[in-house]
Amino acid sequence: MNKVILIGRLSRDPELRHTANGTAVCQINVAISRPVAQGKEPETDFINVTVWNKPAENIAKYLSKGRQVAIEGRIQTGSYTDKDGNNRTSFEVVAEVSS
Repeated sequence: MNKVILIGRLSRDPELRHTANGTAVCQINVAISRPVAQGKEPETDFINVTVWNKPAENIAKYLSKGRQVAIEGRIQTGSYTDKDGNNRTSFEVVAEVSS
């Protein structure tokens, strides 16, 4: 099973675009504090999230940097070659919306 639930704050404004066939896709970045031992500085993870279709349009319209969000989705990996020719792996959450 591949399921993840995140609660955090948007670290930047949503970026909405449309595919060639007009499907809305929104990229967001969610900042999530990692639990640490008492007295230590908190650590934060920044998770890339992709949202599709009508929910993508709603996120872009109603949310902005700093707003708290809850995301349910799945982890997806990809690979690419960076500008220096190194192979890299990317991770993102693809949001799933219940109907």
